Amino acid sequence: MKILFLHGWHSVPGGVKPEFLKESGHTVFNPKLPDDDFTDAVRIAQDEFDQHQPDVVVGSSRGGAVAMNLRRVSVPLVLICPAWRWFGSVQTVKPGTVILHSRADSVVSFHDSEELLRHSGLPDDALIETGSDHRLADAVSLKVLLHACENQPF
Repeated sequence: MKILFLHGWHSVPGGVKPEFLKESGHTVFNPKLPDDDFTDAVRIAQDEFDQHQPDVVVGSSRGGAVAMNLRRVSVPLVLICPAWRWFGSVQTVKPGTVILHSRADSVVSFHDSEELLRHSGLPDDALIETGSDHRLADAVSLKVLLHACENQPF
């Protein structure tokens, strides 16, 4: 499976989550997104999407907001603690989107994901509570991420 992984603010390509997806046998495209220009980050992500035609787009934190702002994306989205209230203009996601989030996240409020779920009309099971912090890099959360990527739609 081809996965476009969009990293978060002040993060870099090659982190724990995209590497775990690679080690699990998937092809992962993980472009460097600029921290200081959201519009440019969306442009870079859109170019990667258009070039590689991934099977799923994963967006982590600010990368989740980038994923939500892509055009013409017909593949499933997996959003990890999406910072949609802070970046971009899109405030809903399409059916089939899965959101992974920890109630203990001290960076992006779990309530933001609950609100995104309601605004988008997604079923309750589209929001999966996992992990104990913002990173969701623990072993259980990584397995939940892998499952979400491999088993779309829920």
